[in-house]
Amino acid sequence: MSKAGVEIIESTAGEVAAELARRGIDAARLVTVVVEPEDWLTQGRRDSQPRIDAAGLSDQAIDGLIKEARREANEDMRRGIIKPSS
Repeated sequence: MSKAGVEIIESTAGEVAAELARRGIDAARLVTVVVEPEDWLTQGRRDSQPRIDAAGLSDQAIDGLIKEARREANEDMRRGIIKPSS
């Protein structure tokens, strides 16, 4: 667990408990789980595909941009610049 106390973990529903245990988070500790709509990412990619094609970006490049944005957001949360949504 990060020292700031905010950490975003992506996992499948079936693996949440195992992932928390792997990270050393006590089973009695209160955590918040956000369930995203089943198909939101697929639909978002489908909707944005024409712009991605026009920019000449590959799915791999887009995935890299998403990971970079997540890292930046996590760092901003650790610094207190942005707050996690409630």
